[in-house]
Amino acid sequence: MKKILSAALAAILAFSMVACGGSTGSTSGNTTSGTASATGAGIAKEEIKVGVVHLSDPAEGTGYSYTHEQGIQGMMKNIGLNSDQLIEKINVSDTDAAAVENAMSELIEEGCNIIFATSWGYMDTCEALAEEYPDVIFSHGTGYKSNGTNFNNYFGRIYQARYLSGIAAGLKTQSNKIGYVAAMGKENGEVTSGINAFAMGVASVNPDAEVYVKVTNSWFDPEGEKQAAEALIASGCDVLAQHCDTSGPQLAAEEHNVWGIGYNSDMTKDAPDATLTSVMWDWSIYYTQAVQNVIDGTWVAGQKVDNYFGDMADGLVVLADLNSNLVAEGTAEKIEEVKAQMVAGTWDVFDGKTEITDNQGNTHTLEGADYGSCNWYVENVREQA
Repeated sequence: MKKILSAALAAILAFSMVACGGSTGSTSGNTTSGTASATGAGIAKEEIKVGVVHLSDPAEGTGYSYTHEQGIQGMMKNIGLNSDQLIEKINVSDTDAAAVENAMSELIEEGCNIIFATSWGYMDTCEALAEEYPDVIFSHGTGYKSNGTNFNNYFGRIYQARYLSGIAAGLKTQSNKIGYVAAMGKENGEVTSGINAFAMGVASVNPDAEVYVKVTNSWFDPEGEKQAAEALIASGCDVLAQHCDTSGPQLAAEEHNVWGIGYNSDMTKDAPDATLTSVMWDWSIYYTQAVQNVIDGTWVAGQKVDNYFGDMADGLVVLADLNSNLVAEGTAEKIEEVKAQMVAGTWDVFDGKTEITDNQGNTHTLEGADYGSCNWYVENVREQA
């Protein structure tokens, strides 16, 4: 039986609201949080309650869940919420549908007005619960489903930072073999578009280099991620990039005296003698905007919730400081040149117009927001069993 939600939420549904700009499709991360709508009703800052579901334990201090937690804490500080206004569930496997539903149901029972579901595998549960509980907003990270009313998705142009990190890798490699530990295979557009952007960055400065991809088939597998990295090193790769959750590939790189490109958080702290830079997110950009929208009444559960797709220009997507002791000469200058074009909007990796050749000789175009349709590898990418 559905839980009876708070009087504050019930009051929200009695009002209509003014849209804060954008459509029910993906909106630009450059859109700032709107002011309170003339006819809508928000939730008082002191009354809002935020729920979060994490794939692993943020206390591990690195990787995916840690980065999301840093974003949540940034939001709490930016808005001025108290610790009792935040409820988090940790170590919730996104392959265990029952565990995901239990975690989210508990957050609903405890009165959460908005729930952030941070992992890909939480998407279908969000979709189902959003229909059952129209007074709660379900905000899902990295997915593609939404209903425009109380269930949205959020992600960003992480491929921009991946392209820049590819420049660092392409200039550093000596063997011209660069490894990439991937959580999922070619069928997952999020992972594949990132690999392609990285490989294109490599090719822009080193057309002789090739990128070798090894898939773990898991978003979070500390042992498997390190083993995949070691297999790539054994095959001759001397730089390792990654789209997986732990610092395992960076630790393997340091142990074997090669170099790496971290992901999610700055992994220089984990492998200071190997990590050249890291591709990162500042999730506080989105979390602050989303919660403020609910407070202001520009998002009202059951009426209007926009998708979000941020970028380097709005600060969601970040490249960590270069490890100046390790990167090749000229790396910083080249990266800054390309980054400036991205931020200014004068150039992007995937612009929807430029033809890109895959490793089967076919040509494609890709607009960054349509990354989910990317199921092919660019011409300098090789798959490793």
